[in-house]
Amino acid sequence: MTILSHRVDGPAWAPLLVLGPSLGTTLRVWEPQMAALTASWRVLRYDLPGHGGSAPATEVGVGQLAEAVLALADAEQADRFAVGGVSLGGAVAATVAVTAPERVSHLVLCCSSARFGEPEPWRERARAVRRDGMKPLADTAPSRWFSAQDNGTEAVTEVRRMPYGVDADSYAACCEALAGYDLTDRLGAVTAPTLVVAGADDPATPVPHALTLATGIPGALLTVVPGASHLANVEKPEEVTAAIVRHLGGGHTAAGERTRRQVLGDAHVDRAAAATTGFTRDFQEFITRYAWDGVWNRPGLDRRTRSCVTLTALVAGGHLGELAMHVRAALRNGLTPDEIKEVLLQSAVYCGVPAANAAFAVAQRTLDEA
Repeated sequence: MTILSHRVDGPAWAPLLVLGPSLGTTLRVWEPQMAALTASWRVLRYDLPGHGGSAPATEVGVGQLAEAVLALADAEQADRFAVGGVSLGGAVAATVAVTAPERVSHLVLCCSSARFGEPEPWRERARAVRRDGMKPLADTAPSRWFSAQDNGTEAVTEVRRMPYGVDADSYAACCEALAGYDLTDRLGAVTAPTLVVAGADDPATPVPHALTLATGIPGALLTVVPGASHLANVEKPEEVTAAIVRHLGGGHTAAGERTRRQVLGDAHVDRAAAATTGFTRDFQEFITRYAWDGVWNRPGLDRRTRSCVTLTALVAGGHLGELAMHVRAALRNGLTPDEIKEVLLQSAVYCGVPAANAAFAVAQRTLDEA
């Protein structure tokens, strides 16, 4: 399969989140969530074959689409990433999580299923689209996507227009892919923390489908959105966005990452990110969330004071490698070399002269390089 058309939004330093669309829509189906998600994630959205900017295809399988998603993650140099999708996009995400569990940090399944009903109706839909084109289906699709009380927003209006631009043969091929899709007996292979989102009024993947996912995937969480149909993320964007952000835990991570970069500098954090391995990744996320946001962003002390406390603690602990890094950080936080000297003199009294002697040597080298 050729590379799927895609776009990436969000900060280059952020962890990768890959999102897939539903059948008949483009990557812009996730537009209502983008402002919130790109605060914490580098979000890659892709188009299905023959949808949006992706090349047409006369044959496709969900497994092939999962391989294409893994290839996109490879191109982004993301050994580990979060993945999600709505409807068919959710099936692709679930397949990625089953076939490459070691690569998936979080999984989001929105209005999706482990099996989208009996195969024959999908094959019949494929035959009808190849025979009659997309217009008859595009005329009726929104009645399944949105409730009778849909909010009529600009996003809903845009999504209603999407199926008219889809290649008919590609749409039919995706229908046949859904006919052959069944992950029911493999859900237990998912190891990533999983959120399942269901629309309470969804006729295409009703709540029992979501329950199958939530009970089959170990530890999965289920959120049912009242008044939402099949494209719940478009019809009820606030509720779905809040659930996804809570699940991904991105708010604290993003704030911590910003503070870490402001205090330590982009070059240091970029080096740390480049050196991160599967073994150390959880620790890097831990310190970003709890140290750089949970502590450094508390309002009780300004950053100058926090630098003074940190320098003293590092002298006391004899952590000279960290001390050099935090001398540079102290300069960024507004301390002068003379003020750093005073902190080290104070440390000599309470932490010991030998510790302060070593600290002065480290600080002098660091200041000379600054």
